[in-house]
Amino acid sequence: MIIIDKTVISSDIYQEQFICDLDKCKGACCVEGDLGAPLGLDELPLIEGAVEEAKTYLSQESKEILDKEGAYILDEEGDFSTTTLKGKECSFAFYDEEKTLKCSLEQAWIHGKSNFQKPISCHLYPIRIAQLQEYETLNYDRWSICECARILGKNKGVAIYKFLKEPLIRKYGEDWYQKLCNEIDLLKSDTPKA
Repeated sequence: MIIIDKTVISSDIYQEQFICDLDKCKGACCVEGDLGAPLGLDELPLIEGAVEEAKTYLSQESKEILDKEGAYILDEEGDFSTTTLKGKECSFAFYDEEKTLKCSLEQAWIHGKSNFQKPISCHLYPIRIAQLQEYETLNYDRWSICECARILGKNKGVAIYKFLKEPLIRKYGEDWYQKLCNEIDLLKSDTPKA
């Protein structure tokens, strides 16, 4: 475990390997699970501002869900998440020509139509953030649908924190990320060789 500022980083994040393998999983994380993508309070106005541009990539059914239910819901535990299509895929997900699920919010951002890239919970996956009093904890969410990502990460030798460099910087900043890398380097140098 590493502590940087007000974050507690699980050792899995620098010890485990992971690279999303969309060719194999086809974006299963956008459809599996009980709810849509978790959202922070600060993301609610951003996602509302991006809905209309995101809709241009979506099916009629998804557009109708967004019109009827909105971009997000408040669940029983008091957390916000994106709405879903029939309790399955995120209402912002769409299938591309290879039948891979993609994020319409991200597509609008890529094409310069929106300032909101996508929910940070999606961008950071398989890292999940939880609030623990005044600290945020960063934990590895090990999910069976991501087995191909673990295999690819292991084959390429890419740790989770390296694969997720961009979203970690988006969330916590360059200085924080550099501190994380420095702490990991220190731990590696202190680890006795087998």
